[in-house]
Amino acid sequence: MRTFSLAALALVLAIPVRAQEISKAEYAARRDSLAARLDSGVVLGFGAPDPTGIHKEPQLAAFRYLTGFLEPNAAFVMVKRGGKTQNFLFTATRDPRRMLYDGFPPDSAAVGRETGLVVRSLPALQPMVDSLVKSGLPLYDLRDFASSDAGASDSLTRGSSFLTNLAQQDSGVRVEDAHAIVDQLRARKSPAEIALLRRAIDITVGSLKEAMHSAKPGMYEYELEAMIEGGFRRAGADGTSFGSIVGSGPNSTQYHYEKNDRQMRAGEVVVMDVGAAYHGYSADVTRTIPVSGKFTPEERAVYQLVRDAQSAAEKVAKPGASWKAWSDTARAVEARGLAKLGLIESPDATFDPPWKSSCTARPVSCTQAFLYMAHGLGHGIGLEVHDPPPTYMEGGKFAVGHVFTIEPGVYISTKLLDMLPDTPKNRAMIAKVRKAVERYQNIGVRIEDDYLITPNGVEWLSKAPREVQEVEALRLVSAK
Repeated sequence: MRTFSLAALALVLAIPVRAQEISKAEYAARRDSLAARLDSGVVLGFGAPDPTGIHKEPQLAAFRYLTGFLEPNAAFVMVKRGGKTQNFLFTATRDPRRMLYDGFPPDSAAVGRETGLVVRSLPALQPMVDSLVKSGLPLYDLRDFASSDAGASDSLTRGSSFLTNLAQQDSGVRVEDAHAIVDQLRARKSPAEIALLRRAIDITVGSLKEAMHSAKPGMYEYELEAMIEGGFRRAGADGTSFGSIVGSGPNSTQYHYEKNDRQMRAGEVVVMDVGAAYHGYSADVTRTIPVSGKFTPEERAVYQLVRDAQSAAEKVAKPGASWKAWSDTARAVEARGLAKLGLIESPDATFDPPWKSSCTARPVSCTQAFLYMAHGLGHGIGLEVHDPPPTYMEGGKFAVGHVFTIEPGVYISTKLLDMLPDTPKNRAMIAKVRKAVERYQNIGVRIEDDYLITPNGVEWLSKAPREVQEVEALRLVSAK
């Protein structure tokens, strides 16, 4: 007789649940909100390109946000003048033989009905934009970078080439960035978006709990990865929202480790940073667990330090609270904890960092505590795993409808000391902390959860076990 763990049974029971997709009316309201923020002008945006291999690329976030159209090689144009707005979708024809591989695309009439957009063929795009620009309307560009994280360096896309050619033909064309406006719209999630995010997060937590329950010495990191990602698909997710990170032992100290091919050993921790995507919306949850089922004293001390920092940040997050105060609060807790463990000289101690940084403009990057967590405290989630709002948006304050992560971490390795510039200040620091670093060697801990800002404060969405006693209790059950 086949038996199932409680976590696996919970995951199976969760499969039938489905959240409502974004409605045609909501997409139209988004476009209306964008138009309301423009005096007049043309908004031009390209969707994802045709696949270059056998795997289809996901639709670009801003394009999907405004159109809901998922087919590749499309473009969106909004024209506002004289107080009136028109919206167009330009779609490409597909090579007949290619259809046998990729499927038959929907006809333009069906696309028009589903999206509420005027549908035209892609070859008509260039003449229309040329005509509109010559009429003197300003052009707002939704650049077609694959991720906002790479937006500043991505200059070889179809959209970039289109604009370069346009500028060569008309040197007087005015081009402004529309992403700043659309990001403002995307920052506050609608009830429908929140429902999709909740489902993505629930699926993630279900799979993550099963992996937390099942991990044991001798397993390979990829076994946990397969368990988690298989659970995503069984529960109806699109797949992963980013490459799964499953890092044990020394790999736990690398922020974005993705090889996931090491055999886990007793006496180590394993960091699992994973997220399901559901109808395009991304979860992002991290748990760190002891491979053996019980934390060593050193692991427990570092884990509790990180959990305390997360708890402190949770208490700050609410409508109107400052993103900076939120981050500073967590970093202060970490600094005090690191000093107590002997990993830094004092909570305010500084060093000469190995990275380019202005200690005057950004003092935190030159504190010794920063060496153990050189990433941010969190980020928005939504159509991208790093979604609006960034910390500078909304006046640098939390607002109702923000969905975001809190993900403090501490990563300890003697490699941190070895990479420091050879300066008198750094030599003095290393002499004082090296023994402590060696004691806590290869312990990396990150705890990441997803949250929603509500009118009453903040809601914790990703309710996987995270207190020391909860994690050990779940692990010890699996060891029996």
